[in-house]
Amino acid sequence: MSRSGGKQRSRPLRSLVVAGARPNFMKVAPLLRRMHAREDFEPILVHTGQHYDAVMSDGFFRDLGIPEPEFNLGVGSGSHAEQTGQVLIKIEQLILRQAPDLILVVGDVNSTLAATLAAVKLNVPVAHVEAGLRSGDRQMPEEINRIMTDSVSTWLFVTEEAGRINLLNEGVPESKIHFVGNVMIDTLLDHLERARSLDNILEPLQVTPGAYAVLTLHRPSNVDDPDRLKALFAALEELHQEVPIVFPIHPRTQAAIETQLGGASPKLQLSPPLGYLEFLRLMADARLVLTDSGGIQEETTVLGVPCLTLRENTERPVTLEEGTNTMAGSNPEVVKQCFRDVIAHGGKQGKAPPLWDGRAADRILDILAGQPWGAS
Repeated sequence: MSRSGGKQRSRPLRSLVVAGARPNFMKVAPLLRRMHAREDFEPILVHTGQHYDAVMSDGFFRDLGIPEPEFNLGVGSGSHAEQTGQVLIKIEQLILRQAPDLILVVGDVNSTLAATLAAVKLNVPVAHVEAGLRSGDRQMPEEINRIMTDSVSTWLFVTEEAGRINLLNEGVPESKIHFVGNVMIDTLLDHLERARSLDNILEPLQVTPGAYAVLTLHRPSNVDDPDRLKALFAALEELHQEVPIVFPIHPRTQAAIETQLGGASPKLQLSPPLGYLEFLRLMADARLVLTDSGGIQEETTVLGVPCLTLRENTERPVTLEEGTNTMAGSNPEVVKQCFRDVIAHGGKQGKAPPLWDGRAADRILDILAGQPWGAS
């Protein structure tokens, strides 16, 4: 019997859980853990291979306690069309072989959209976790993935009120929308104590708790324009003289440095990509974080660490309204001013938004188990 009172079934719900990129693993981890602890779900983890770097994918299985995927599609790198097309072709074959009751997708990467399209064309219902987020910028590939995935999914699980409003404004029936909280925060709260116990992270970087900043940078709008990237690095190098800036370099950004800047790395405290636990520890002890990542805006809000978002927009407005996030944009002078304001005055004092309490995955599974699946 499902925990939410659904009909008795002779077998659990066979659920293909799809992940392909680093943020996806953080989102599926609590869902998989809860599914394995219940009798009404049969989870099957599919790794599309969209991120194939060992630190960016395989290390997350170890850090988050995710079992090895039952299937790895091995898609690898490529253009947006190549990645989407390869996942679409390969996951369609897998769906036909596995005959799942539902497909569960998370986030907004190419794998998310491709798995969704393959499923709905085979009449398999899709649950989209982290639905309804909108930046308003359709030049962002992720924005197109969000809109298209939401338009054909059966269940839309939103993390904040803005997501619900966005979907209603797009004509989505309210019955399909469920405000459940944030699975990314489930993972953070599940692992924060372990991350804080790591004692070998800060010393090699030559920084002390509360006396450094963390930088992440990977968005095409920042790293694919050589003039913008060069100007941004110049501003950050100036700030680095005032407060050390630790910069774990994303593989995409490293490639951009090679092609756009002739391999001239910025004069910051550089680090290779870190595993999830190591990076969580680094963020938790930082004075502030500078980022163009959406998920980090959420994590810093719950950690109570000031965040400067190096973009002109955000799909996560609750981090601005209730959290620690400030839109610094991409103007180097504005970035420097925002940075120095945080150092001088402490930055925004936010709070965790509603339902960001570590129980989002439970709410999602209860809703899915309670659907009228029938008894077969």
